[in-house]
Amino acid sequence: QNVTQTVEEEKPEPPTVQEIKQKIEKYNAKVTNCLLMKLNEDGTYTGFIKVHLKLRRPVTVPAGIRPQSIYDALKEVNLAEMTDKRTSFYLPLDAIKQLHISSTTTVSEVIQGLLKKFMVVDNPQKFALFKEMRKDGQVLFQKLPLTEYPLYLRLLAGPDTDVLSFVLKENETGEVEWDAFSIPELQNFLMILDREEKEKIQQVHRKYERFKQRLQQTLKEAKGKPG
Repeated sequence: QNVTQTVEEEKPEPPTVQEIKQKIEKYNAKVTNCLLMKLNEDGTYTGFIKVHLKLRRPVTVPAGIRPQSIYDALKEVNLAEMTDKRTSFYLPLDAIKQLHISSTTTVSEVIQGLLKKFMVVDNPQKFALFKEMRKDGQVLFQKLPLTEYPLYLRLLAGPDTDVLSFVLKENETGEVEWDAFSIPELQNFLMILDREEKEKIQQVHRKYERFKQRLQQTLKEAKGKPG
C-alpha cells in the first residue's frame, strides 16, 4: 500500500563538523559498493544518491538531438538550446539515475540536474522529489521541500535504499495547472489521450466479440439437446 505524506517535519539543530565526521565514518563503514561519502576541509561533504524516476506522463525533449557526449558534459553544452523543435515521450518507468552531489545541493538543484541529464525541457515546477520509506508493510512517500538537502537525508538514513530512497514524480497539487504547459505540449497530450481512448475502445470491442462468439458456440452446441 502506498501512502503519501505531506506533513512538514520540524528541523533539528544543524550538526557540528565533528558530528558530521562521525556520521560519515559510520555511513562509510556500511557501504558495500564503493560509493563513499567524503568530508571536505570546509565542513561540506560529497556523496552519491540514487533517484527512481516514476513519471506517469510524457516529458518534452528536443527533437532530433544526439545523445550527450562526455565532451558536452565537461563543457556544459546545453543541447536543448540547439533546436526549437520539440517532441514528447515516456521515460522508462522506474528508471534509476545515480547522482554525485554535495551536502549543499538542494532538492531544487537535484530536480534541475535530472531534467538536464535527460534533456527534458519541461518546467521544473512540474516535478517533485519524494523520499520513499517502508514502515509496517506500507510504502510511504513524503514530498520534499525544494530547500531540503538530499545528501544529508541519505547520511542520516545510511546507505540502505530499503530504508530510504528518492523518487522523482509529477508535482501533484490536486489541480492540473494547464497554464504551465505550452501549446505543443497540450497538443501532444490530446494526441496521447486520443490514442489511449481508441485502444480502450478496441479492447472493449475485442472483449465482447469473444464473449459473443463463445455464447453463439454454446447455443449451437446446445441445440437438439434436452433441457
